[in-house]
Amino acid sequence: MKKLYIYTFTGLLLLGFGCKKLDNFGDTNTDPANAQKPVLSALMTTSTGLIGTIASTSVAADTNITRTSIPGVTTPGIYAQYFAESQYNDITLYSLQRSSFTSYYSTILNDLQTIITANESNNMTQVAKILQQYVFWTITDRWGDIPYTEALKGLQNLHPKYDRQEDIYKGMATAIKAAIAAFDNSAINGDVLYNGDVPSWKRLGNSLRLMMALQLSKKFPAAGAYAATEFNAALSDAGGYITANAQNFTAVYPGGSFPTPWYTTYNGRKDLGESKTMTDLMASLADTRQTVFGGATEQASGSNASASSNIGIPYGLARQPTIDFTAENPTWARVLRGDFRRQAGSVVIISAAEVTLARAEAANRGWTTESVSSLYSTGINLSFSQWGLTAPANYTAQAAVALGAAGSADNISKIATQEYIASYPDGLRAWNIWRRTGYPVLTPASAAVNASKLIPRRLAYFPDEYSSNKAAVEAAVVLLPGGDTQDARVWWDQ
Repeated sequence: MKKLYIYTFTGLLLLGFGCKKLDNFGDTNTDPANAQKPVLSALMTTSTGLIGTIASTSVAADTNITRTSIPGVTTPGIYAQYFAESQYNDITLYSLQRSSFTSYYSTILNDLQTIITANESNNMTQVAKILQQYVFWTITDRWGDIPYTEALKGLQNLHPKYDRQEDIYKGMATAIKAAIAAFDNSAINGDVLYNGDVPSWKRLGNSLRLMMALQLSKKFPAAGAYAATEFNAALSDAGGYITANAQNFTAVYPGGSFPTPWYTTYNGRKDLGESKTMTDLMASLADTRQTVFGGATEQASGSNASASSNIGIPYGLARQPTIDFTAENPTWARVLRGDFRRQAGSVVIISAAEVTLARAEAANRGWTTESVSSLYSTGINLSFSQWGLTAPANYTAQAAVALGAAGSADNISKIATQEYIASYPDGLRAWNIWRRTGYPVLTPASAAVNASKLIPRRLAYFPDEYSSNKAAVEAAVVLLPGGDTQDARVWWDQ
């Protein structure tokens, strides 16, 4: 029975993030032994801080999401070939990864639900609803069908059904739209992402709607179909969407007890690096973002912290050849240059570049009347600027980047590749782009150990699901082509 409660009960108040917000807990600790009521501003701080962790590094499968070892973006990033493991390369070689999503429900999702249920501040409630949809989005994109409408119900439902991904996507769009429309002038206490700024939350909500709609382009490709209709509804919403890097959805970490998740990745270990697939792509485009994307050392401070590396780890080799390579090439590329993963720093969760390039793709698909070429160029420049760089003068003119006329078949491969680069190092976004569009073209691991030898398309359900919520998970598995495997495709990927 213990596992069943993971979906239902609010987790402990685990962390507070944001340098100037760490002391903004009111009288939380006045008499902790007699605490009867959750402090919603503290839950908001916890939740908004954890969002950056969800959008950053992870390796292990079933751990507390206040740690960096959660099933967030590292495993998908390895599948998408942003990254390669430097020695323990089980994920790189596609050994079966049965990962759990239950810690999301017991911590951040339940904390957000507590804010929604209490409804002490309307605007805090709407922020919590938007953040919940973002978290659900990251979960369903990895596993497919998951508990959604019946989750977070407490004792009312200890066996939540797994909703179909189509219904989850439509539910997320509806929930975000309603939240945007419901904002008023009430306070948003504990917000360490946008500091209580309502227009910023509206822009974020619409940006999520745009990107969620585009994720369905494989299922609903036609202009006028569901995805295009939803995309246009978000595009025309009066609340706007993210268009500048100053508006990026960014989690800021003060360091010390609250370091950036990317700092923690190399704090005592160096198991992960940028893959040769990625460094080769960047080299082929003479893309100077590589000077930031790869670091020559795991050190985040000192004389070598600003040293770049373009020596990617060959992707998909067996363990010993991989170890031999890193030993022979000690400056192999760590993920991000050291001075971009210091203890105090930030994680960009949704960027202006990603949103603008999504608009370029939608325009090329004929979903909108916006200028494909203008949006494409702007999106690329926003990505360079996000990293403190300026795009080389001839970057967009080179054959591998330049677009043809709007609607040209070859345009999608180029736009998708730029989306892939602009999303670095968010491996889930990269995996989504590749699964949805097929670009960039990726070659499976040569030493793959899975039966199909193909790049995984989803994460398999955790074994405990079959004992704690047996009927629900088995009903979901029936709908998966080929069953609960890594090769089965989630609904939008079919």
